[in-house]
Order: sequence, then C-alpha cells, then structure tokens
Amino acid sequence: MTPAARPSPPWWRRAVVYEVYPRSFASSGAHPGGLGDIAGLRSRLPYLAGLGVDALWITPWYPSPMADGGYDVADHCAVDPRFGTLADAEGLVAAAHAAGLRVLVDLVPNHTSIEHPWFAEDPGLYVVRPGRGDGPPNDWISAFGGPAWSRLPDGRWYLHTFAPEQPDLDWSNEEVRRRFDEILRFWLDRGVDGLRVDAVPAIGKDMALPDAGHAPGALFESARWTDSPQWDGDGVHEVVRRWRSVVDEYPGERVLVSESVVAGPARAARYVRPGEMHTTFNFDHLRCPWDAAALRSVVDDTLAALAPTGAPATWVLSNHDETRHVTRFGRAVTGAGVMGFDSGGPADLDLGLRRARAAALLMLALPGSAYLYQGEELGLPEVTDLPDHLLQDPTFRRSGGAVRGRDGCRVPLPWSGTAPPFGFGCAQPWLPQPPSWAGLTVAAQDGDPGSTLTLYRAALALRRARLRDEEFAWDDDADPVLSFRRGGGVRCTVNLGQVPVPVRGEVLLISGPLQDGLLPPDTAAWSAAEGCT
Repeated sequence: MTPAARPSPPWWRRAVVYEVYPRSFASSGAHPGGLGDIAGLRSRLPYLAGLGVDALWITPWYPSPMADGGYDVADHCAVDPRFGTLADAEGLVAAAHAAGLRVLVDLVPNHTSIEHPWFAEDPGLYVVRPGRGDGPPNDWISAFGGPAWSRLPDGRWYLHTFAPEQPDLDWSNEEVRRRFDEILRFWLDRGVDGLRVDAVPAIGKDMALPDAGHAPGALFESARWTDSPQWDGDGVHEVVRRWRSVVDEYPGERVLVSESVVAGPARAARYVRPGEMHTTFNFDHLRCPWDAAALRSVVDDTLAALAPTGAPATWVLSNHDETRHVTRFGRAVTGAGVMGFDSGGPADLDLGLRRARAAALLMLALPGSAYLYQGEELGLPEVTDLPDHLLQDPTFRRSGGAVRGRDGCRVPLPWSGTAPPFGFGCAQPWLPQPPSWAGLTVAAQDGDPGSTLTLYRAALALRRARLRDEEFAWDDDADPVLSFRRGGGVRCTVNLGQVPVPVRGEVLLISGPLQDGLLPPDTAAWSAAEGCT
C-alpha cells in the first residue's frame, strides 16, 4: 500500500482534547448559584473551535448534591437542572459536531451519590458489610483522607473510596454491570464520541476485603501501590473488556479513555491492551517535576510500555484535581501532589509561566494525544487564597483544614473586562476570581502576539498542519536540554538548564524570546528539521 493510500488513523490517536469543568467554564446566567452551564458552554464553542482543539471532555453534568464537585452522581442518565436539560446536552453535542468538535462525557462507575435512588432501593448493589468488632471491616483508606468506611444506622458499614457521600458499587454484582451497559448505551445513543471513565482501578477490589496494611495517617498513594487489595486488581480488566464490547457496537470511532492512577507506565498500559480501553491518562507525565532527566524518562517509559499494546500515548499538564502547573512550576517542588495534597509553599509565577509555556510546546510536540485543562491556554495560576468558608472540596473538610484541596484550580474562567466576574456570565460566580486576572482574560490576550493564548493557538495550528504522524527520535543533546525530531520536519528543543543554548534550524515557534540568538533557560522552540528516519 502506498503512503497516499493509507487510511487515516482514528481521530483519537492524535487528538487534542480540552477538558471542560462545566460549573466553571461559562455561564448563561439562567440558573442560580453562580455556576457555569451548558448554554454558557455552547455559546463558547466558536472560541474552542478557534483555539484549535479536536474534542471536548465534559466532566460530570449529572444531577448531584455536589459533595464532590459532581462526581457524586445521583442519576447517570440525566442532566442537573443547574446546568440545563437533557435536551440542552443533546443540542450541545449536535452544535459541537457542527463546529468540527467531538464530545466526550464522564462515566463515574466506582460509586454513586449516597442520594442516588439505588442506595435506598437496593443496598446490595454496593459494598456493604458487617464490621469487625466495633470497627470497620478492614483498614482501607479514603482518597480524601481518613478511613474508607462509614457506618449505617443498622450497624453495617459501607465502603467509600472517596467521600462518605460516595458509596462504592459492588462490581462483582452482575446487576451493577448490566446497569452500566445501559448507561453507556444511553450516552452513545445521544451521539457522544466517547467516554472518559473515572477512577477505573477503584473497581478492581479484592471482594474478600483483606487488610491493605496501611500505616497510620497513610496517604492514598495509588501511584505507588502494586499489590493493594483495594486498587488495580486483575478483575477490573474483565469489566473494561465488557465496556469496550459495548462501545464497539457503535460506528464513528467512539473512544474509551481511562483514568488509571497506577504504579507506573507498565501498569497503566494494561488498561489499553487490545480489546480494553483505547487510551489512558498519563499521570506520570502530569506529576513529573520540571527536570530534564525525569521528563525524558517519563517519555521513554511511556512509549516503551505502550508499544506492545499499539495504543497511543497521552500527555497532560493539569486537570480539575491537580494544582495548575503555572503555580506548580514556580515552586521549589515542581512535581504534582496526590489528589489535592500538594506541596503548597510560595510560587514565583513569572518563572512558573515561562516553564508552563515551554512545557506546553514540549507536550504538544510529543507523539500521541494531549489533554488541555480549561484556562491553561490563558496561563492561569492556582488561586491559593480562597477564603476558608468558600472551600467546597471534601479534602479540605476531611483534613480538618490542613489541606486546601482542589478548589483553587476550579475557579471560573475570565473571559473579558477589567474586574470580576470577567464576563463569566453571572454577577457572582460560585468561587471568586482574583482581580489580578484582568490581564489574563481571553479578551485581553486575543490578538496579543506575546500572549499565552496566542502561543497555544499557534502551537495547535502548527501541530495540526505538520505533526500528523507518530514518528519520534531523540537528538543526542545532553541533560539539561531535551531535543527530539518529529515527522513533518519539526524539531522540539527545551532548555531546562541555567544557560542559553543554540537552536538548530529555522525557528517555527518559540515559547519566549531568544537571547542573543540562543534559547534561554525555561524556554522551548519548534524549529525546522529533517524528518525522522
């Protein structure tokens, strides 16, 4: 077969997907509470299409008491009235398709809201057990801190891997599996292009419920666990294959994306073996510090682990659970923490932004797909000074206020104007925006050749035009410079050192100005180069 006759790869192999956290993206002002909504999102589809992304991933828009930002789902087949209606959701999918954008929705299979009708009607769908003496059935811990068990009025205990308001479903129960088959089909029938599946390893529990051996005060560090009875057990893959069989019934290159925070790329790759998920989030990349050797190791280990599966890599710098990388890269400790339990500490935001812009060019040059978190294209930092009484993240409550949690990355986006609410669409958003964001709005950055928004638009356009294959080869540069070539005649060079370095070839795009013709520290460039061989 000649190169010209080769079929195009599935869209998701090289897509750039934009994560929308709907209550913080844009508001139509039609609903109380200062929340973003579906109508607000739909009004901003031209912005997203113009940005140059390929798809949207929309975090839960389902009915929810909002004990965990919507991940405590009370009905998987409806839309929360605060966001709109099911008809609004269907209209959004159609409008996105008309704008050339695919749509992924969130599937939350490990747990429901404690207010879900299932919990009252049939507790047998959940992990509910007698205690051990006066205590819980075992020593399992919650991702949000503290024990993973709470007691019911009848004396039994229910498992909650996350917040107490989120009881875990029992995936050894065939009825649970059947109901989720129906949920998958419900959304696929409405035209969504795929589903991002939340906390997939959590359903891989040992249902004999043995102790895990957690030390007192242990954090939920699933990225280090290799044999935990409460996470990433082999049984999860039977369920994943079942989901894949449902999705494969549908035309149009539908996709399943796994959120699997596990111990390294090799274990993550198990979720994308043939017949399982199509892609999986790369948390090793997201949590990697700003360090040349560490970043190169993540890239090498990711590509090596995925090669036998045939699945593409994914790359991501921020999401709704992690400290925004502008702030993280400006701190002394630049790696991400565990589910909102980050290092804290002061941040040099100018340094963080320089590194974040360079990291964006590095990420978007790598082979595979990439995920952007809303607002990173504006260079938004974490909001670290939200008043305590406004914090809603359960990690804040369950830590007794010792951990700020994830609300700081969820502050509503600034669109226009010189003062809050910056065109968000309602007079008082659910979390306040800092006045310092006046220079970071979409309107302020639009047309500014040096803005972060302009950089992202240019990078996404150049990526779409020239980085269309999966060829990749490192140059022989030594630490602290990362340099690699891609098909399409593009070389990416990232200077993570302390002194300027040369750039080979004509510069096509750069994250910051050259210094006497050299690439300064914490800067990345795409330049013209011969393609990989």
